[in-house]
Amino acid sequence: MLFFRCLETVRIDLPCSLQALRRFLILCCCQSFLPEEYVRDDSVFPERLGVEGKGVIYVEAVDKVSLKQVRDVMFVRASEVIGATYTSKSGSTRLRWERTSEQTGRLKGEASVNAVLKLVEAGIISEEIFKEL
Repeated sequence: MLFFRCLETVRIDLPCSLQALRRFLILCCCQSFLPEEYVRDDSVFPERLGVEGKGVIYVEAVDKVSLKQVRDVMFVRASEVIGATYTSKSGSTRLRWERTSEQTGRLKGEASVNAVLKLVEAGIISEEIFKEL
């Protein structure tokens, strides 16, 4: 695991399961309005178009079906996810997940303090490592 401070962001480069990534995306954009039927469906991910490159959430998958739009988030059912991109609405967090095995990948990029807290909450960064930052 690598972490480097970069002004008000932290550079991230660490292993991350697909489900932990899903939890992080939900925490960042739609936890308060995630439809109940999608809560336990591990194949459902949020996507968002964003504006001028900010606020983008995109899931790359072998097969993907749009399910339902709520506010500015489109929920998709994705199978064989190969990558995902997350950019915060402020633009201060830019993360990229790429699959390395069936359910695991590597998360890389820069994260704001707020995003780091959500990475901890999602189980991607342990509390012990967080205390070292």
